Amino acid sequence: MKCKNCQTPQRTDFKYCPACGAKVVVHRLTFKNLTYDITERYFNLDNTFIRTFVQLLVRPEQVIDSYIQGVRRRYLNPISHLGIALTLSGIIVFVMQKVMTPEIFFAYGQQLSEEVAGKLYNTVFDYSSLFFILYIPVFAIAGFLTFNRKEYLLSEYIIAFIYILSQWSIFLFPVSLTVLIFAPSFYIDLSFPTLFLMIGYSVFAMQRIHRFQNAAAILRSILFFILTAIGYFGIILLFYAVMFMTGTLELQDFAPKQ
Repeated sequence: MKCKNCQTPQRTDFKYCPACGAKVVVHRLTFKNLTYDITERYFNLDNTFIRTFVQLLVRPEQVIDSYIQGVRRRYLNPISHLGIALTLSGIIVFVMQKVMTPEIFFAYGQQLSEEVAGKLYNTVFDYSSLFFILYIPVFAIAGFLTFNRKEYLLSEYIIAFIYILSQWSIFLFPVSLTVLIFAPSFYIDLSFPTLFLMIGYSVFAMQRIHRFQNAAAILRSILFFILTAIGYFGIILLFYAVMFMTGTLELQDFAPKQ
């Protein structure tokens, strides 16, 4: 028998390929086997998702440092963690489209016409995943410039914040879903507080990794907050710039109502 992944010959009683480490799959992909594979991969207490989620919540340095130092099998890899976060984010966007209307944007400016609010409404939902991904380099650069006692490379900070921001999104999912279902009008009111909490969790993870003394930690946390705030507003400006360049928005859209 040969491994289906690397074509290396192996014995029929092997459960894992000795050459590439892939699991030997001999059964057909029935619904029963598919369910087992998913639960085994993400919800086995001895493996992957639950262990990764719990450790990132209380000891994020264990997961991030392990991956950066070359440990690849103990925790869920960052891209898989990001994939779960984007999937849950997609569910949130779907529910938002069902329970919310363009009028939510009137909370940010009563001068917006219904047409402009509708354009913003549709564009935000269309590019919500892109906005989330853009946060990763913004936070990574802020962390690289402020918390870098271990002299991580910028690429390693990208990995760190894939874990951190994905973890925050997964952790926030049940709260967001509950608010959308039972009190959708309060969801927008929660966006800024949750943004601050996301920055706070990022600072917590950075401090757990680098272990600065109190005064230095406070100063670096303030600088990190300033840089991420600049990056956040930069993403918003980029969003509007793209909408103007593509003709989705025009200056007269923001003219005061007559």
